[in-house]
Amino acid sequence: MAESTGAVVSGPFPPARRKRPANLAHAVTAELVESIVRGVYPPGSSLPPEPVLVDGFGVSRTVVREAVKLLQAKGLVQVRQGSGTVVTPPTGWNMLDELVLSATIAEDDGVIVLDDLVVTRRVLEADMANVAARVAGPEAVERLATLVDEMDGLVDDHVAYAEHDRSFHDTIMRASGNRIARAVVRSLESQVVNTARYLGRPERALCVASNRGHRRVYECIAARDPGGAAEAMFTHITEAWLVRRGGPGDPARLQR
Repeated sequence: MAESTGAVVSGPFPPARRKRPANLAHAVTAELVESIVRGVYPPGSSLPPEPVLVDGFGVSRTVVREAVKLLQAKGLVQVRQGSGTVVTPPTGWNMLDELVLSATIAEDDGVIVLDDLVVTRRVLEADMANVAARVAGPEAVERLATLVDEMDGLVDDHVAYAEHDRSFHDTIMRASGNRIARAVVRSLESQVVNTARYLGRPERALCVASNRGHRRVYECIAARDPGGAAEAMFTHITEAWLVRRGGPGDPARLQR
């Protein structure tokens, strides 16, 4: 962990607003999160002193102190005696936090963060598919069959297809009964569901290929084949992302 040099890094402050959000602390926190992730305040440096933040954001000391507490809760800063509020290394940031994850994805020049998101998602969903193949009830299996069949007819409508795609995966996660894993996947996906870099090009061929993967997962679950379901889900998520991925960088992080 980098040690603070005691230097205070100044940064741009937002212009005065005639109308501010009701929760000023959260608004200030959001802007500071973006500044930290962008490197305006690099790890080991100190945020501007409280009076500077008060004047820069045009808020009260109470608001600034609350914002600093929120930054601490997200793992972005530590308050150190004699050093002020020091920015922590990215390894300490809470990447499941909505503001931190969205700012990191927005700042990522390549697709490393998205690669890591896909790796995390496929591990959890492969395990949930394994469990679903063993415990899913007939209603869940029938629902999967219906979704797969309907998606075959939606390959020319990428918006409707995407909605069915999410329902398919969520049906499996629900059937597994693993509420924690499902919550993690849904939290991660909520940050990228409308991100063009993650969604890729809305092409018919991509939907067709994607649904072949869905059908293989469904067939393994319907056949009560846990190992096959896990492997099919792992392969489906990996291959679907590699097709959408594009961009710079070697996808070595995806290899297993």
